[in-house]
Amino acid sequence: MSTIHFIGGEKGGVGKSVVARLCAQYLIDRELSFLALDADASHGALLRHYADYTRSVDLERPESADAILTLATESDRRILVDLPAQSERQLSKWIAEAGVLDLARECNVGVVFWHVMDDGKDSVLTLDRLLERYGTMARICIVKNLGRGKDFSFFDGSETCVKASKLGAVVIELPELQSAAMQKIDRKDASFWAAANNPDFANGFFSRLDRQRIKVWLHCAYAQLRWLGEAFERTSGREHGRNPPNRFSDVSGQNAAVDDARDPSGTPTYS
Repeated sequence: MSTIHFIGGEKGGVGKSVVARLCAQYLIDRELSFLALDADASHGALLRHYADYTRSVDLERPESADAILTLATESDRRILVDLPAQSERQLSKWIAEAGVLDLARECNVGVVFWHVMDDGKDSVLTLDRLLERYGTMARICIVKNLGRGKDFSFFDGSETCVKASKLGAVVIELPELQSAAMQKIDRKDASFWAAANNPDFANGFFSRLDRQRIKVWLHCAYAQLRWLGEAFERTSGREHGRNPPNRFSDVSGQNAAVDDARDPSGTPTYS
């Protein structure tokens, strides 16, 4: 079973592409089959940082957007779609006009909508629209980005949070990476693994403490992603023998053991 992950948040600057890149690195490190699609023509962060795993897609062109579902039906794998800011209109139009969610269900393709948010009211309002539109039709993953906000009490006390809980949405927290280290990664268009573990990459640009901070950040971020269970850890069931949890739940603020980030052997393929 393939799964399509629409990674968005509607607002600009909430860290959507960081989450998409993190998901890509997580799957690479675990040698799990995936393909990334970059729909953000203005920034193209996935294309810059993970070029070997990423293709571009244009949501304004239906024949281009159709590739999202086509690629998911070709083989069992995860499809990561990095959405640009203010893409709600284009995405919802394509999904509605093509009956994408109905066809995905017929093809046994799972769909997960990710909502990356800061601690502002706008993020809560856009999440509410997402829940109204897709909350009963697909899985929802809410990411509190601690690099973009520290006080999520407005969301936590909102009717939107209650609605998300009733719909079985998962809520995770993305830890903050020191801004200087993140800026260095961005300046070098580096993968998270290269920045953390490859001493020959940008030698002298990343200090030993920079690399250590990135390793610790990955360790903590992976602990959160692991709570997603079947959304990442299973397609057809051939890759892992363990049984995933049956549903999403609220895991923000919890601690979990996680394997250290590692260098995958060889170069994973799209298949």
